[in-house]
Amino acid sequence: MIEFYLDGRSGLSPYLQLVQQVRHALRLGMLREGDRLPTVKDVVSRLAINPNTVLKAYRELEHEGLVAARPGVGTFVTRTLADTTLAAHGPLRQRLERWLADARRAGLDDESIEALFMTTFRGVAQEDIA
Repeated sequence: MIEFYLDGRSGLSPYLQLVQQVRHALRLGMLREGDRLPTVKDVVSRLAINPNTVLKAYRELEHEGLVAARPGVGTFVTRTLADTTLAAHGPLRQRLERWLADARRAGLDDESIEALFMTTFRGVAQEDIA
């Protein structure tokens, strides 16, 4: 089961953070069809957020066809976003973990690592478009 967290520095509203975390888990194969999402009550007690925030996130995921609510039972994953490249994730993740360790040894903090990664990512994406 997915464990939600909130990042106050992300710039995203709490409900969008929950939606994004479910999408990422679906894309990475961490959530599969038939898996149950945490109950609204569990998420509210763990994150100390408004129940309407969780309900809004779950409704958006349901609208996208990713989950379905079963009254009295819970909210369940109805489809995955993982694709055939999932097998490549392991080696890439290992290289990324080594890169992160190198960045930490170089003295970068989390914010600096994120800034470097996102700037590089966007730069490469722009090159791919051109």
